Amino acid sequence: MAWLILILVLLAAAFGVLVAVVKAVAFIILTILLTIAALVAIVWYSFKSQIRRWERDGIDGRPQVRMSSRARPEPPRHLPSHDDRY
Repeated sequence: MAWLILILVLLAAAFGVLVAVVKAVAFIILTILLTIAALVAIVWYSFKSQIRRWERDGIDGRPQVRMSSRARPEPPRHLPSHDDRY
């Protein structure tokens, strides 16, 4: 593999397009590195937010229900028993 790259670089230098080849390779490598960095950042912040959610809700994944001082919540008031619009 290294021999193939060496031959390609020598051919590019012989034909006078070595600068263009180096720029194209640098562009491709930097694009790949930036994409990987962006994906790692997205995964990292998603993981951190999930950990915070687990810590807030409890380790077992069930949300903790906070009860008020009353035993039963009051039913809503002034609602019709059924809908007569139709």
